[in-house]
Amino acid sequence: MRVRIAGFTLLLLTFLSPSGSMSQPVPTVHRAAGFDITVSGDLQGFTLVSNTQMLADGVEVLVLTLRSPQPAVPPQFSLKWPIPSHDVAGHWMTGRGQTKTIRPDWSGNRLQTSMLAREAPVSTLFSSDDRNVLTFALSDALNTISAGSGVREEDGLIYNEVVFFAERHPAIAEYTAQLRIDRRPIRYEVALRDVGEWWAAMPAHTPSPTPEAARLPVYSTWYNYHQNVDAAVLLKDVAVAKQLGYESIIVDDGWQTLDAGRGYAYTGDWQPERMPDMKGFVDECHRIGVKVMLWYAVPFMGKNAKAAARFQDKSLRFDERLGAYVLDPRYPEVRQYLVDTYARAIREWGIDGFKLDFIERFVADERTSLDATGGRDFASVNAAADRLMTDVMAALKRAKPDVMIEFRQAYIGPLIRKYGNMFRASDSPNAYLANRVKTIDLRLLSGNTAVHSDMIMWHEREPVELAAFQFLNILFSTPQLSVKLRELPKDHFAMVKFYTGYWLANRHVLLDANIEAPSPLANYPIVSARTREKQIIALYTDRVARVTGATPRIDLINAKHSNGMVIVADTDAGVFSYEVLDCQGRSVKKGVLRLSRAPQEIEVPVSGLIALVRQ
Repeated sequence: MRVRIAGFTLLLLTFLSPSGSMSQPVPTVHRAAGFDITVSGDLQGFTLVSNTQMLADGVEVLVLTLRSPQPAVPPQFSLKWPIPSHDVAGHWMTGRGQTKTIRPDWSGNRLQTSMLAREAPVSTLFSSDDRNVLTFALSDALNTISAGSGVREEDGLIYNEVVFFAERHPAIAEYTAQLRIDRRPIRYEVALRDVGEWWAAMPAHTPSPTPEAARLPVYSTWYNYHQNVDAAVLLKDVAVAKQLGYESIIVDDGWQTLDAGRGYAYTGDWQPERMPDMKGFVDECHRIGVKVMLWYAVPFMGKNAKAAARFQDKSLRFDERLGAYVLDPRYPEVRQYLVDTYARAIREWGIDGFKLDFIERFVADERTSLDATGGRDFASVNAAADRLMTDVMAALKRAKPDVMIEFRQAYIGPLIRKYGNMFRASDSPNAYLANRVKTIDLRLLSGNTAVHSDMIMWHEREPVELAAFQFLNILFSTPQLSVKLRELPKDHFAMVKFYTGYWLANRHVLLDANIEAPSPLANYPIVSARTREKQIIALYTDRVARVTGATPRIDLINAKHSNGMVIVADTDAGVFSYEVLDCQGRSVKKGVLRLSRAPQEIEVPVSGLIALVRQ
């Protein structure tokens, strides 16, 4: 039945199940954004009301509201619509990493699952010239959604799909979600950035402010020390890191236990067993001028922890491999214990921030009872985890308004921006390509939330030009460093000092300007950022660097294994003076050149740069 209310066309669907039998799925077509969108599935007594809203030319929102007269377990249903596969080169989603090809529609991995602590509900089909073909995103970043696209071999169409309630869900009486569809022929980066702004404007997703310290380089203990952290040794590292421009240290796993088995059997009490004078350590770091963040595995209560007996019956499961219980956030006592633990660390030790890890483990499984009974005040694990993290952020900001809170991929969706102000690329040890792709992926959706690299590290006998690749590939994010600085060879130390200084001097361009990242199918082989005064372009393969001639200062970074860089301007830009520097900041050559539309090749050392200034 269709009715007209307040300028919207409403489509009312009621699928009733006769007593003792199941109704058959009844597909229904709804027109939105120029598409015939099929709504299919057995709604099992629920009604589905939908309407459309125009946001801008080429951008439309389909609003869906599912209702039941009485609370009931919501049914699985889906939206599906095809488009011709005209110049669709690839498929961008947050979990695609280095494989952004379009999948066939029979492939299970054509869809990506998102929820509170996993990925983000957005999908972009892009063309061979990096133009948006179709971007769609969901407003629901809390519950489990499967979404994506796949090409059908038989007809050459790409079928786009959104699946609601693909996993078990507690009983509800009403559910509302918005599907945002963007068909504008704009650059794919702009389409994704607009999705991030759409999410951020929702009251349920309001991002936390990012403190200035979260936008400055970080020294981390993980890859260089793992669990074998020592306060006296770290203080020596901190002093050197501060001289280089690293303003915070993350003390990772190990500070809370003498066990070094890389498991979590002794995790959960959060007492500084390996660093017993934690306050003294923090005070000394502050005297040096460095802030301190501590790592916490939020869901884990180790079987050998003193608090295990108290919480083992308030857990979602026991993970034998990890030697730990996964706490159930639906219990108020669990949430309060965790909130108190983190607030106490600020109050008693004076720390400045937290690396909150493993929140993706807060998930129900087939054995989880999805009801608010037995002392639980939430039926939904996702909703309880949201409440936990919201309470954590509120308590920590009361204790320290500029507290830093880091989360890492894949929990990087719009809801996580509410309780964190630092997003870090997932583990990429000695893997500069992976680190580049992950940080650029994060930049495209994260707005003004600080995006950090995974900790960069390399072998101490790596040629310095190649060691520099680790730094140059994360140039458009906040660097995290995890090497033993006092043991670095002199040339490596000089490289770290030069490029850290370069990053600090140019972070207003590298972090604050919108980035262009062409060719996502090729893992972003060239990345650039530009303000009115300066443009920075990093070349990761032998591509032509196309510069904006109106910009008075242009830096070109040679982050590849060849010396030649080909430059082309978008106009006859005039005469520029230039200086070529190697990866240790030593001047190699100076001169003058004219930038024009004619390509010209310039010699720049591997991992070096050329700085151009208009005369």
